[in-house]
Order: sequence, then C-alpha cells, then structure tokens
Amino acid sequence: MDLQLNDKTALVTGSTEGIGFAIAKGLLKEGATVTINGRKQETVDSAIEKLKKDLPEAKVKGIVADFSKVDEVDALIQQLPEVDILVNNVGIYGEQPFETTDDDTWFHDFEVNVMSGVRLSRHYAPVMKKNNWGRIIFLSSESAVNIPDDMILYGVTKTAYLALSRGLAKHLRETNVTVNAILPGPTWSAGNLKSMSKLAKERGISVAEAGKEFVEEKRPSSIIGNFVDAEAVANLVVYTASPLSYATTGAALRADGGVIDSAF
Repeated sequence: MDLQLNDKTALVTGSTEGIGFAIAKGLLKEGATVTINGRKQETVDSAIEKLKKDLPEAKVKGIVADFSKVDEVDALIQQLPEVDILVNNVGIYGEQPFETTDDDTWFHDFEVNVMSGVRLSRHYAPVMKKNNWGRIIFLSSESAVNIPDDMILYGVTKTAYLALSRGLAKHLRETNVTVNAILPGPTWSAGNLKSMSKLAKERGISVAEAGKEFVEEKRPSSIIGNFVDAEAVANLVVYTASPLSYATTGAALRADGGVIDSAF
C-alpha cells in the first residue's frame, strides 16, 4: 500500500532509539523527509548513521534539543519552522513512589512529557492550518487509562496528552489537519529492554521470559500477554501520519496488546 508520504516532511521528537527511532524509520521507508531529535549530538549522529545504513536513500537530518529547556525548544523551532507531520514522542518514565516524588520532579516531567507537545503543537498547528494539511500525533500510553500505582506521575502526563489531542482536534475541526493520540502498551523500547535485562538477571531467566513475567504480573489484562516490538507501534503511527487516514481525528488509537480492558 502506498501511504502517499513521498512529499511530506516530519519531525519525530525523542527519536534516537526505541519507539521514536522506529517511527522515524517507518516514515523514511515511505519516502518522507524526517528530522529526528535527541538530547546529545553524538546520539543524534549515531541514529542518523544507523538509519542511512539501513535506508541509503533516506532523507533524514537531526536537531539536538532537551525538551525540559524552553530555549532549546525555541531553537529547534527556529531551525525547523515548518513540517507536515509532528510526532510528539519524547517522554520520560520510571518507577516513582508517590509519597517521595517531589514537586521538582513533577514539574520536570510535565515539561518533557506534556509541555513539549504543547509548545511544538502551538507553533506547528497554525502553519499546518495555513497550508491546509497536517498531522499531529501524540504518543500517550495505556497508562493514561490504566494508571499504574508505581508510576502515577507518568500516567497523569499521558492522560494529559489524551485531553490535549482531543481538544486540539476539535480546535482544528473542518480543516485537513488531524490530531490523534497513540496508546502503546508494554513495548520493547530501550528503557524497557534495560529494565527487563535487570529483572532477568535477578530471576535467572532470559530477557524474553522476564518480559512475559512482567506483563503477567503488572499488566494481567493484556490479551497478547507479552511485550510488542517498537515497529508494531510505529506501523500505526505511520498510517495515522498518512493522507489515507484523513477520517481519523480526535481519536485514542491503541497499540497496547489489549491491556486496556474495554472495546472502546
């Protein structure tokens, strides 16, 4: 299927590894021109090298920006004033006991997980509207609906993305700009691979077995009962970014392996 992305430009935040990297690669495979992003020049350069090795004709460049710093967000926008597709993927997570997670941590994680998407969308949405075409995609999580008790802060930030995406879609009603949220479940991202490797070592089992045990213990409602590859999430994002998805907007689209125990 031709997803009609050959003439489109995209920015994927937090894309030097994991889901973001897979999304960037998926868009590049479809012929889009993609700007990737990371916090360090060396990681951005390394990611570009990997992408070009796999896809020699890839039209890819990178911009370094730490989304906890407003001046670096502003600098990114100055370097890239216009895109057709914005994928708000950057985010941080981890176990954070509620009683000991202080205000500074709450504010910091909101800066990265929520305000990054607010600031970029606030700039690019009017540009897309003027150009009469655009796609804004927020990477939320099944944790936005199934708030984990050991990552309440993370869940709250991902719930905020659901509200933001729905509201922005309504704000852009009757235009050719769509806005959607993607809800991954347990996914083999770089962070999860590291944590599952640690769990595997502690239990004396393989990483694959650790992943399955984690899902059984922490996400027992999962239908597939295991982690999914980052490419599985990326495939949904790439379709949502395409012109073919024009009828899908204001939606919360799930790639969660059936973790969310609802048909809606």
